[in-house]
Amino acid sequence: MSRTLVLETATAACSVALIEHGVVIAKAHEVVGRGHAERLIPMIADLPGGGRADAILVDCGPGSFTGIRVGIAAARGLALGWGARLTGYTSLHLLAATAFADDAGDDLAVILEGGHGEVFMQGFAPPYRDTGPFASLKPEAALSALAGRRAIGSGVRFLTALDPSIVSDPRLPDASNAVLLPPHWATLEPKPIYGRAPDAKPLVPAA
Repeated sequence: MSRTLVLETATAACSVALIEHGVVIAKAHEVVGRGHAERLIPMIADLPGGGRADAILVDCGPGSFTGIRVGIAAARGLALGWGARLTGYTSLHLLAATAFADDAGDDLAVILEGGHGEVFMQGFAPPYRDTGPFASLKPEAALSALAGRRAIGSGVRFLTALDPSIVSDPRLPDASNAVLLPPHWATLEPKPIYGRAPDAKPLVPAA
């Protein structure tokens, strides 16, 4: 068996996929909002062979704090139990790979909802190249940084509200599209990429 289990929980979507020799053999995708913890394990269990694979690929973020933690915790547990190789990717790279598979001709910006009125934004150029690191920006700053590039992702709606001429493309990451990731975009250490500080702060005893 040479299979890869892909887990995608970094955004409002929750999805899983089994890839064998570069082909998606099973998948499931739901928009769950905050329900990743309840849906992820049943979705894996419903895959052929309970999703068992030689390798696991997990979205490390940026995106939902809870979703990212749920996905990485599940990936680590399964990798330990199965003796599977575990690597990660980012939600931004997955959407970029999907967009380039549709149309590889132009530079683009992937923009995801980031919370607190901000968006996560990163630029890409064909064929599968980052044009800079991602940033958490206010929509006004993201609009300025867009510079006429095509924009995709759940955060584009914030820019459209500022400039109606921007085409809305609110797609979310889908685990089955991991088959489109080039190797250099799928080798991250499986650690959370949050993009900003957590909302909850640990209590610090008074001095």
